[in-house]
Amino acid sequence: MTRNVLVPVDDSKRSLKALEFAIENVPDASVTALHVIDPRSFSAKGIESGITTDVAQLRETRERAAETLIEKIRGRGEELGSKIDTAIETGKPAREIVSYAEEHDVDQIVIGSHGRTGASRVLLGSVAETVVRRSPVPVTVVR
Repeated sequence: MTRNVLVPVDDSKRSLKALEFAIENVPDASVTALHVIDPRSFSAKGIESGITTDVAQLRETRERAAETLIEKIRGRGEELGSKIDTAIETGKPAREIVSYAEEHDVDQIVIGSHGRTGASRVLLGSVAETVVRRSPVPVTVVR
């Protein structure tokens, strides 16, 4: 029996679909929406090209965006009649998702996927693919 479901969220339609899927298909479970802030998103990449970057300001911007996203997710949960627990972590997304599942008694992960473009076959996004391979619990991928 699934008691605790983890849904990694970003600001994509697929992660919102995954959240909705979890709420609708495992109605008796506790659902936690996890957003991972990737520290690579606020690294000083511009320094190489002579552009100075205020890393602290980028970090603060990402953290505010994460809080806004979490509020949006909570609101969507309320619209669907469900209280969503939330968490924000910082690190490599796939690694943080798997670690969170291991450390918080998660029974299942429900994650959104995305299609690759170009000549590549349509599969999973890199984060979803890594989570599927490394997860200690069953993973449901929502398209």
